[in-house]
Amino acid sequence: MEDNARATAVPGWVLKFMDAIDTLEFGEGFAPLTEDTDMFFGTAHLHGVDAIKAFFVKIDEPLIITHEVLEFWSAGDGVRLLRGEATMAKKSDPDQVVRAPFMHIFYLDQEEPVRIRTLRVTAGPLETDAVM
Repeated sequence: MEDNARATAVPGWVLKFMDAIDTLEFGEGFAPLTEDTDMFFGTAHLHGVDAIKAFFVKIDEPLIITHEVLEFWSAGDGVRLLRGEATMAKKSDPDQVVRAPFMHIFYLDQEEPVRIRTLRVTAGPLETDAVM
């Protein structure tokens, strides 16, 4: 494994993935996920693209949400790091806006086309009562 992560331009597949989470229109944005992809989101562990889609629908459907990528790094050996910020509000209370930092670690099975073996997501801190 390389010694250092290096900042790189945000690849198109990452932007499409973030857009899919925001719109819940998974299509091309979720193409890198497979039935073998594992996602860890906080304490939740989901296996397979369908379970991951259902999870995002459950947590994001009640929200107006936008994910912004602030930094992206390549750490070698198929590891990609993303730091961003989510801006969200309940659809029922759109004026109560909350921002939360997040970090994604992508472990890739392959680069072309991109296939994600494991995705680890941390989000927060945030006042969850404001959006849940």
